[in-house]
Amino acid sequence: MDGNKIQLNFLKEIFRNINPFFIFGILISASVAIPIVIVVGSFLEDTSEYFLLMKNTFLIKYISNSFFILIGTLSFTFIFGFFAAYFISFFSFTGANFFRWSLILSFAIPPYIFAYSLNSFFENYGLAYSIMTHLFGEGNYNQTIPKFDGIIGSIISLSFTLFGYIFVLSSAAFLYKSNNLFDVGKNLGFSLKKTFLNIIFPIARPSIFVGLTLVTMEVLSDFGTVSFFSVSTLTTGIYESWVTFDDLATANRLSFILILFIFVLFVLEQLSRGNAQYHNSKNFNPRKKYKTKLKGLNNFLVFSFCSCLFLISFIFPFGQMSYWALKNLNYLENFDIIRLNFNTLYLVFVSSIILTLVAFIANISNRFSENKILNTLNNFSISGYAIPGVILGLTLLTFSSWLNSVSLINFKYFLIGTSFGIVLAYVIRFYALSYNSINSNYLKINKSIDESAYLLGFSKYKVFSNIHLPFLKNSFVLIFVLISIEIIKELPIVLILRPYNFETFSTRAFSYAEQDLVEAAAFPSLFLIAWSSLFIIISINFILPKVKNV
Repeated sequence: MDGNKIQLNFLKEIFRNINPFFIFGILISASVAIPIVIVVGSFLEDTSEYFLLMKNTFLIKYISNSFFILIGTLSFTFIFGFFAAYFISFFSFTGANFFRWSLILSFAIPPYIFAYSLNSFFENYGLAYSIMTHLFGEGNYNQTIPKFDGIIGSIISLSFTLFGYIFVLSSAAFLYKSNNLFDVGKNLGFSLKKTFLNIIFPIARPSIFVGLTLVTMEVLSDFGTVSFFSVSTLTTGIYESWVTFDDLATANRLSFILILFIFVLFVLEQLSRGNAQYHNSKNFNPRKKYKTKLKGLNNFLVFSFCSCLFLISFIFPFGQMSYWALKNLNYLENFDIIRLNFNTLYLVFVSSIILTLVAFIANISNRFSENKILNTLNNFSISGYAIPGVILGLTLLTFSSWLNSVSLINFKYFLIGTSFGIVLAYVIRFYALSYNSINSNYLKINKSIDESAYLLGFSKYKVFSNIHLPFLKNSFVLIFVLISIEIIKELPIVLILRPYNFETFSTRAFSYAEQDLVEAAAFPSLFLIAWSSLFIIISINFILPKVKNV
């Protein structure tokens, strides 16, 4: 009898957590995790001769190069993004309001376009040589002009185009956390510096870590930049395994290493939080802001730091592309502007809307269900951001072939060579970006508020609509913008899954570069930059609301 009671209680405990929120969360996470499962499953397949050869020769080089580029990029993006956010959030200096939004424009520059600009500017007899010749006359300047290539060039290109993740998320954390916490610091007798180090920085850590994690995923999945600089990384190894040796199993094994690294990173961060809380105990009004006014040398140094960051991250590559475009106007003859705009914006809006809704539903399900299985599945599914786009496309090819073999429906008709397949790949690829952005804001809502609302008779729907939604509404715009920019810049997914004769700005730029017509890529690159910049400028007030300096 006691045994039956134990079994009955066990079944009740299982079914207690099965509710609509739990089911929706499981369906979303499981769907996003399918390609990851395929990659992980392929790791168990028999090893090929190429993999055994690579393991004994190139694998260590792939891993070490990836590691050095990752560490270098994380270091620079943290310095650039974090300190820019800190200066703009807590100090009043010359140009602070301008840099507050202009630094976000770095999102508009794809790393590979920055790499083209960097290499062309500093190469022998490049633009830097022409400028010095014009200013100082003829001379052997190639010996003194620095050359940025290889690992250093990759780190520079990735750092100046990815620091925006840290800048935006750190700024948001500082904006919604600073006032009441500085009051606490003053009451404790802390100086401004001590308040920042002991109170502000620890509180902002979740948002900062999310930014660093997104940078990590971008670096590990980057192909265009490292390929341009001829650096062998795990990503280039994946491409070579598939394209050169036609060995998808080896490519999936290397992808598994990337996924495992990301998954371990998330687990370690979750464990490091412990029982720490990151929500606000009081309402915060972002319209009132206490800032320290900088003068003299301090004002000059901070202004110079932000100016250099803006000039190098945005003006430099944009100027290089503009110079190429004006120099090669003849390429406009075969440039179908209307079609490229329609194709690009169609993918952007459809994919961004679906991704935002899917990630929001997943976070709500995780919040209301409070189920460890669902939470683990979510952490596993967001590691799909580490899968390079080309492997994700090939995974969908493999998955559709398997579905065709076990059913009577031709799934390839829906997934391959269609806009639906591209959108599905985008949802999987960028799910981590949307999920983490919402999750970092959800952490700031004290769960005791939900419990108090339940005691007052509020349903879960009313808790969501009256408490969660007003707090999270600004994050929707932020997520939409981030995803839109990433989709505009994404290349391999469209190349593999696109319908016949379907092109976007990224694929057109790639086709020119593939034909060694890098200067011709300036026109699609400029449109890409222009659309990305427009999205950012329109949504600036939603990303970082205006505040009144006190």
